[in-house]
Amino acid sequence: MSEFLVIARPDLQDARAAWLKSLAVERRLAALTVEAYERDTRQFFQFLTGHLGAPPAISDIADLRPADLRAYLAARRGDGAGARTLGRGLAGIRSLLKFLERRGLVNSAGASALRSPKQPKSLPKPLTASDARRVVSQGDQLAEEPWIAARNAAVLTLLYACGLRISEALGLTGDDLSTTADTVLRVTGKGGKTRLVPVLPAALAAIADYRRLCPYHLDAAKPLFRGAKGGPLAPAIIQREMKKMRSALNLPETATPHALRHSFATHLLARGGDLRAIQELLGHASLATTQIYTGVDSARLLEIYDKAHPRSRSAA
Repeated sequence: MSEFLVIARPDLQDARAAWLKSLAVERRLAALTVEAYERDTRQFFQFLTGHLGAPPAISDIADLRPADLRAYLAARRGDGAGARTLGRGLAGIRSLLKFLERRGLVNSAGASALRSPKQPKSLPKPLTASDARRVVSQGDQLAEEPWIAARNAAVLTLLYACGLRISEALGLTGDDLSTTADTVLRVTGKGGKTRLVPVLPAALAAIADYRRLCPYHLDAAKPLFRGAKGGPLAPAIIQREMKKMRSALNLPETATPHALRHSFATHLLARGGDLRAIQELLGHASLATTQIYTGVDSARLLEIYDKAHPRSRSAA
């Protein structure tokens, strides 16, 4: 796409500057997000400058048609932009137009009527079984205080052994899993939906170790997992610990707390687990959401085939 020294008339430049300021100050968007929106709208104005033969003014975008925006997306696609980039760019243009519409300057109906580019489905990225076992091992935790190492191991074990979301694990109270007889856990997930999840002996043992070492009294109605000062444990703490483990254990960048939930589903499926049962264990409202893990398993089988089969391309 051609570069132009002047990408818009002063009225549109000033309006865009006010919009970007409102994103940063009023909506408190991250600096990188504001920077991306600035870049996307600049590229759109550059396209319009070439399309119209002159830098655009507010009057030139007052009644944009879907066809105008489709032409821009086609030009960006021709420059190599992918679906995610195009989707974000269109979102930025819509945001700017709605900002101007609230001030009575433009009509954003054309942009709202245009369907966003279809986004490619990205497969979950689970850990290998051996990496998952290392992550949940108390001996591989990096915290110096034994009780904190036991706490981290217990939380991560619940994510992997029970397929919990981190919010679900940290939402447990002192009354949950208080004895080794508690082999089923009642979990409240998204939308307030409750499900029953079996608890493996390894998870019960990890919880018992944490309870034994924790210096704080774990009241029945208060959070089970505590921070260093005794307050509720924040998800960011576990995420930070996982980041340290990625470096120490030479794990991929995709190794996050949520990747342990993906690992739970993928490893169950690989061992012959029933898809409907896995759906119930994960608390997915739709089977289609769970079916994405069949793609992970198929992709891994194809990778193994490509590396090992005598007639594969890489073995030829």
